[in-house]
Amino acid sequence: MNKSNPLSPLPATAEECKTRGWHEVDIVLVTGDAYVDHPSFGIALIGRLLESKGYRVAILAQPRYDSNNDFKTFGKPRLFFGITSGNLDSIVANYTGNGKVRNKDSYSPDGNPWYGDKKEKKARRRPDRASMLYANLARSAYKDVPIILGGVEASLRRFVHYDYKQKKLRGSLLSDAKADLLVYGMGEQAVLKIAERLNKGLALTDIAGTCERLSENVFQERPTGDEQESVLLPSWQEINQNTSLFLRAEKEIDAQARSYADKQLIQKQQSSWIIQHPQPPKLSTREMDSLYELPYTRCEHPAFPNVPAARMIQHSLTIVRGCSGNCSFCAITRHQGPAITSRGQESLLREAKLVSSMKNFTGTISDLGGPTANLYGVSCKIGSCKKHDCLYPKVCKNLQVDEKSFLSLLRKISSLPQVRNVFISSGLRLELLCSTPALFKEILRAHTPGALKIAPEHTEQEVLDLMHKESHEQLREFLKLGRKFGRELKKNIHFTPYIISAHPGCKESHTAKLAKTLQHLGLELRQFQDFTPTPGTLATAMYVTGLHRDTEKPIFVARKQSERMKQRQILERQLHNNKSAPRFPRFPRFNESKKAGNKKKGRS
Repeated sequence: MNKSNPLSPLPATAEECKTRGWHEVDIVLVTGDAYVDHPSFGIALIGRLLESKGYRVAILAQPRYDSNNDFKTFGKPRLFFGITSGNLDSIVANYTGNGKVRNKDSYSPDGNPWYGDKKEKKARRRPDRASMLYANLARSAYKDVPIILGGVEASLRRFVHYDYKQKKLRGSLLSDAKADLLVYGMGEQAVLKIAERLNKGLALTDIAGTCERLSENVFQERPTGDEQESVLLPSWQEINQNTSLFLRAEKEIDAQARSYADKQLIQKQQSSWIIQHPQPPKLSTREMDSLYELPYTRCEHPAFPNVPAARMIQHSLTIVRGCSGNCSFCAITRHQGPAITSRGQESLLREAKLVSSMKNFTGTISDLGGPTANLYGVSCKIGSCKKHDCLYPKVCKNLQVDEKSFLSLLRKISSLPQVRNVFISSGLRLELLCSTPALFKEILRAHTPGALKIAPEHTEQEVLDLMHKESHEQLREFLKLGRKFGRELKKNIHFTPYIISAHPGCKESHTAKLAKTLQHLGLELRQFQDFTPTPGTLATAMYVTGLHRDTEKPIFVARKQSERMKQRQILERQLHNNKSAPRFPRFPRFNESKKAGNKKKGRS
């Protein structure tokens, strides 16, 4: 049993293992991020969970990849190498949606993505397709040690997927990396089962939440269930011969994930078969509370100082997991699942007290959040359904939103002696805020850090439908109600919209209308992002195939750089105008003439 100091980070050097009296480690977790011992970092969650079960866990963070020397740092692990690219897919971390090299990495010391001086740019700290490269190096260091892939990169690349840097379809990461197993989703239950099996010398077969790679011969000999227990996806060869099948495959993967179907998904690669076993049930509130209350230091490991992402989230709390929004461009539902688990209030209160007692705490809880903060406390009247599509095209009548619970949580944490501010910096669904006016008003009154960032993504209904987002009328209703609350609170409430340009189906004319609509609504565009065709989303499948996600009819896709730049330039002009204008301009109120609006001098 591991008797390490619970207030110390997990060992990230050989010397730290020796200090603990370890002559051998059970598990080495490899990550493309700097090591931050905070529950917002997946490697810390998995590492602390395994440690709590008595395993000796070491962290190999941002290893050099010009040789396998770093993979020998802790000697041969007794059980397995657990490998992840980090909190981001490595291609997303290294390149913009237009393929430009990123010169900042919030998950590296000083935000520097390069080893050595930024000007030298000798090698990136996180290589492209990090999981695959790390798996190869681990295999070359110790040939007989099982290699387990996990994290976002593995989750989203577990089947045939699109790589926007290479501009081509690739096979499963598990097949390319030739690893022993791939864990998809958040992975806590699967990882514990893997460690238990290996500790007992048992095979890694049929584990919920994992994918196996089988050779042709083994696949033919091994029973994989009848047609009612398995779904055969279009193969790598079929998809490459007919790209429309890529959308079909992604829709099937999405449907199976949202329904928590008790079926295997099977896909033929170039020379192997991938079998995905059904996902485990979501964590209960009690399980999630226990996980997030493990003894994290909540700081960077001393070997990785000044990690921007760590400073940003150090005094934040995760209150909810999962998202039932199912936005086409977002991979959260594919990775975290559509079912919602909310933390218990007493657990969150204990964590808030712990955060407020930290030496560097300045009085502000920076975020009570998760993928969608105001999904906290929601439940379903009928228990559950196969769709798990609770917010589109409008809020499901069976979704029960617990406004009082969220308000109670905000008040309890705000009342702690050392806490001056409690902010919500995570995403908020506009339609849910409109249905919970007391919560909406309270957030505007005391829990917004500056302007309230909102994410309508677009304003044109044709594009919103392809995005699987709420209607534009919902944005208008939200602004009307929010500004009404602002007047009642006697506060200048500012809303900053987040926009995606060049999403599949979005034409130059749509973007021009978007710019005019934002101006008419009195919304200043402060930031936008070109659509990035990341792996594991239906939007990327639309980008590749040029087909509508629902009707499978042809749609316009801005693939050429010139087409994307035209849309970008429209928004950049508005961005430039906003920067040169007063910070928060006056705007006409809804249902009032320009003259009346100027008289009353309403502000946003």
